Amino acid sequence: MSSTHNLIGRLKELNEIGIALSQQHDISSLLEMILEASRRITHADAGTLYLYDPERRVLCFEIVRTDSLNIVMGGASDVPITFYPIQLYDAAGEPNHAMVVSHAALSGETVNIPDAYAAHGFDFSGTKSFDLKTGYHSRSFLTVPMSNHEGELIGVLQLINAQDRDGGKIVAFSADDQQLVESLASQAAIALTNRRLIKQMEELFESFIQLINTAIDDKSPYTGGHCARVPVLTMMLADAVTRTRQGPLKDFVLTEDDRYELKIAGLLHDCGKITTPVHVVDKPTKLHTLFDRIGLLDTRFEILKRDAEIAMLRKTGCRMQDAEDAEIRAEYEARIRQLDEDREFLHQCNLGAERMADSAQQRVRDIARYQWRESTGKICDFLSSDEVENLTITSGTLTPSERQIINRHIEITIKMLESLPWPKHLKNVPEYAAGHHERMDGGGYPRGLTREQMPLQARIMGIADIFEALTAGDRPYKTGKTLSESLIILGKFKLGGHIDPDLFDVFVREKVYLEYARQFMPPGQIDEVDLNLIPGVNLDE
Repeated sequence: MSSTHNLIGRLKELNEIGIALSQQHDISSLLEMILEASRRITHADAGTLYLYDPERRVLCFEIVRTDSLNIVMGGASDVPITFYPIQLYDAAGEPNHAMVVSHAALSGETVNIPDAYAAHGFDFSGTKSFDLKTGYHSRSFLTVPMSNHEGELIGVLQLINAQDRDGGKIVAFSADDQQLVESLASQAAIALTNRRLIKQMEELFESFIQLINTAIDDKSPYTGGHCARVPVLTMMLADAVTRTRQGPLKDFVLTEDDRYELKIAGLLHDCGKITTPVHVVDKPTKLHTLFDRIGLLDTRFEILKRDAEIAMLRKTGCRMQDAEDAEIRAEYEARIRQLDEDREFLHQCNLGAERMADSAQQRVRDIARYQWRESTGKICDFLSSDEVENLTITSGTLTPSERQIINRHIEITIKMLESLPWPKHLKNVPEYAAGHHERMDGGGYPRGLTREQMPLQARIMGIADIFEALTAGDRPYKTGKTLSESLIILGKFKLGGHIDPDLFDVFVREKVYLEYARQFMPPGQIDEVDLNLIPGVNLDE
């Protein structure tokens, strides 16, 4: 009766183990659970879990445990396993059936050996050598292969020295032990296969995301690292919020699933840029379309200079030494100097800047009124309305219409992401990714959301996107700002209702900016930061 109760108890334990295996997401922890559960239900002193490497056709040691010798290697421990892999085939390609583990792997059959020292047909020389060195006595062995649903070898589970539950005496593994472990190995193989398949799908999914980001980055060398840096900074700030223990966000916690969801959102936050025209994304100068039109202006200046020379020669009758024509020649030379200065000025305007002065914009309009004769003989203004619009761009190199094209990437991003059948644990990816251009005061785009209408994850991404842009040194019209300059601007954004104030406090207090700078910014940009000079900094909490 007691043995029946014992078996029922062990079956119940096996069922509980199976449930636990199906719920374990981490492969390393899953392997640990498989070995420890097998040892527990058989009361084994030692055990080893091997995983099959199909490329090398070997069994690799993954976890080794021996209680009586206090051996803990591999798995969750930090102790590496130094044993050589078990070869399943010899140099000639013949199967290795000499060892118990390799035989179980090759045959797909369980091997139950009551006493290794009395067994025949297997090579236990390595075991006996180990025993001689350690004083251990390896006696009973239970070796169970693990295969997936297609009958492919996954690994081998080997248990050593079953112990009597009453006195602790080393005994053979019973038939019940073997059945239980075989059942457990089958459940473990399913759990491990499922976990591997999920991991492979996740890796494939992330590879597709990286493929999209690579395509986006390759379109523009000026924003080449943006899609890679923003997700990293997003996770840095998210982790900082999770570990903070003061302020309004002290109770915020991200689980591993939450972190993964935010990571994917970060990786996809600009996926809509894949549809943005290259000549807009990659516009290095104000007059650039398919080529830089500044060269056309150079040609017009040469025409104006030629016309000025012709006019001068007509007035002087080619009398270059006549004193009465000196004033005419002086006017001509002054005109040439003016045209050269105007050409150099327009070249500088074409480069773009963070702020173009009103006086400079007016000078462009004055130059635009110069007259020149085009190839058809028609007299035209020196600059077209489109050229004036581009050369008087206040900040950067994009016109309002071009900036609208750029801004439309977020609408495309939302459309793309909302069209995907997201699984439950990633259902918030579109919402998180869609909010990184919104403002806390409702003045952002594309939806004009306020702080209360946005999840914290979207607000985290918004700060990451801005700070990356401020510090980036790969923009066509500016160099990357220093840490202190970037924090000053970010502080003004906080006070202006642009970014989340509580997240800004965490960003500064937890020194996320410094962690990011050390990883991505050149030393010349990492200056000393005086927090007392940063607007909006809350140093009291």
